[in-house]
Amino acid sequence: MNTEQVGNSFYALGVAPKMLEILDRLKFTVPTPIQHKAIPIGIDGQDIIGIAQTGTGKTLAFAIPMIQRLAQKPGNGLVVVPTRELAEQVGATFDKLKGAFGMKTAILIGGASMVNQIEALQKNPRVFIATPGRLLDHLEQRNLILSNVNMLVLDEADRMFDMGFAPQIERILRALPKDRQTMLFSATMPEEIVKIARTHMKLPISVEMARSGTIAEKVTQELFLVKDKDEKIQLLHKLLFTYHGAVLLFCRTKFGASRVVKDIKQMGYKTEEIHSNRSLSQRREALEGFKSGKYRVLVATDIAARGIDVTGIEVVINYDLPEDAENYVHRIGRTGRAGHPGHAISFATPDQGEEVSNIEKLIMIQLPISKHPVVELERFVPKYTRSSSPRGRFEPNRSQGGNRFGKRPFRR
Repeated sequence: MNTEQVGNSFYALGVAPKMLEILDRLKFTVPTPIQHKAIPIGIDGQDIIGIAQTGTGKTLAFAIPMIQRLAQKPGNGLVVVPTRELAEQVGATFDKLKGAFGMKTAILIGGASMVNQIEALQKNPRVFIATPGRLLDHLEQRNLILSNVNMLVLDEADRMFDMGFAPQIERILRALPKDRQTMLFSATMPEEIVKIARTHMKLPISVEMARSGTIAEKVTQELFLVKDKDEKIQLLHKLLFTYHGAVLLFCRTKFGASRVVKDIKQMGYKTEEIHSNRSLSQRREALEGFKSGKYRVLVATDIAARGIDVTGIEVVINYDLPEDAENYVHRIGRTGRAGHPGHAISFATPDQGEEVSNIEKLIMIQLPISKHPVVELERFVPKYTRSSSPRGRFEPNRSQGGNRFGKRPFRR
């Protein structure tokens, strides 16, 4: 292996030979930018604040240092994540890496059996992977103690604050030993994270791969204007006919997601939903079915905007614009992962000019407005309408003044 190859591989990062063998076997040969910068710092035992967009390989950036350091000394590692799906994804990564080191892990998430989790804890795992609420449940029931934790990871920290977990995170931090290594990873840098760095971390090294709001390089975007719900569902029918790959569709509410799933099923496409009203087993089945191709369309609320690692999503559709502009970045980060191309489509009504403007300010790009696809559906498939009375094809509202959103001014 020559010098150039070493410089572009895990060999130059201080990774132990046993771990390098595992990475080679898994065909992880070239580290991503966040891995290249964070892994040496983590292996060196220093605190890290890692800022990087979704889909950049942050899990390996903390899993490799944690497993390698725990193999060299006693103690436990704790990874705290916002959602059940992300916990299971992180757990799957640890499972791939830990085998040669003889480590056990325990995944502690809500909606799963407490009995099974207690049994896992009784097997003396070295690493706990947990959502905040369930971790506190186990602490209150004295099923585990955190006094031996010498490595902490807060993954998707900004999402945890968005979901209202700030009080739980504070309680967890107070229960941990002060003499520990803390690695915090996030897509953005809100004030809550600055506060954690100031009060709970030791001279953290900042590793920032992209500014807040950065979109993956190969993700293309477009915006469609729709007048009402009927035209929105008609446009969705045309798009699902136009594209043939896996589609991840976002709605604002769980009730809206359930309604759209019914509409898509009426169109003849296999689909499933994932949101907080679904049980853990239902969410697992939906995600696995989407990964395997059983379901072509997965309809989700923002609970799935992060933590779903599915390769090959052709299109992300923002059927409803997110309430928070930053969630737009997280949503469309589900496509175009790990350098692959991807596409993001958003629907907006004429009264949502301000919401679109907020997204554009964050990503520093003006979303191009596209004409609705002209698909002669009548020649191929029955025309879909939610109501019994068919509607004509929607043409974008083009005002005399050239405003992007019809009569409402787009810019303030």
